[in-house]
Amino acid sequence: MTLTGELLIGAADVAATAGTMKALNPATGEVIEPEFAFGGAAEVDRAIRLADRAFDSYSHTALAERAAFLDLVADKLEAVKDELAARTSLETGLSAAQFEGEILRSAANFRKFAGVVRQGRFLQAAIDPAQPDRQPAPRMDHRLQKMALGPVVIFGAGNFPVSYSVAGGDTASALAAGCPVVLKARNAHPGASEIEGRVIREAVTEAGLHEGVFSLIRGAGNEIGETLVGHPLVRAVTFTGSAGGGMTAIERFPRPVTYQNFPDELLPESLREANPLHLWRLVDGELTRD
Repeated sequence: MTLTGELLIGAADVAATAGTMKALNPATGEVIEPEFAFGGAAEVDRAIRLADRAFDSYSHTALAERAAFLDLVADKLEAVKDELAARTSLETGLSAAQFEGEILRSAANFRKFAGVVRQGRFLQAAIDPAQPDRQPAPRMDHRLQKMALGPVVIFGAGNFPVSYSVAGGDTASALAAGCPVVLKARNAHPGASEIEGRVIREAVTEAGLHEGVFSLIRGAGNEIGETLVGHPLVRAVTFTGSAGGGMTAIERFPRPVTYQNFPDELLPESLREANPLHLWRLVDGELTRD
């Protein structure tokens, strides 16, 4: 596969508008070709609007069709295993053998989600009829059914360049749920990210899906991340990274953010004793923003 370093926005390869970078082999200090493009707010908006246009058709694909698409991604990941492992090794200084296993794990994840989609049990509605005469208090009618949210922004992780990155579980689960993905690639391994992104985009095309089902962008600094998180058409964000980056994402995301009552030691310090952002959280079994 030829790496061009361009952004992958829908079916288009998009040149840099906000600078470029090159990968670095941390084991040798070697600079690795090619140059990789950075985008800005205009590219973010283009990718997310494409995802929004893709949402209606993609979220209503037949389950067998969506499952076949996920299986196709898995097949294509395995087909580029050697190439992807070699490039990831260059960009991390770690052994290619390590990444061969990670690639196979990612392919297995896509196949597992394909199986879940094919079975379709996740779409079954849970209905608890009202009990107006129940004592000591009546029970209202409860109905629950899972449905796709809309465009999902995913920040690729740096510690696992495949299985928690472009072709990671966040991407597989969002696509399985019927949500188009806009992925912000990790700058530490841009070549590996491009290979994974092109694999997913090829599968989108071969499956006959809307081009907006998947896009991959890159950018420098916090601005592009804040632009992604703050876009009004984004319905969900997955993030792996620093506490500072995560708190910024929470502040910028224009929708309610919920976290469960985790043990204090697992929460950022700013959330242990207070709730400065007024997030919904469970305290002593009660949902509160206090």
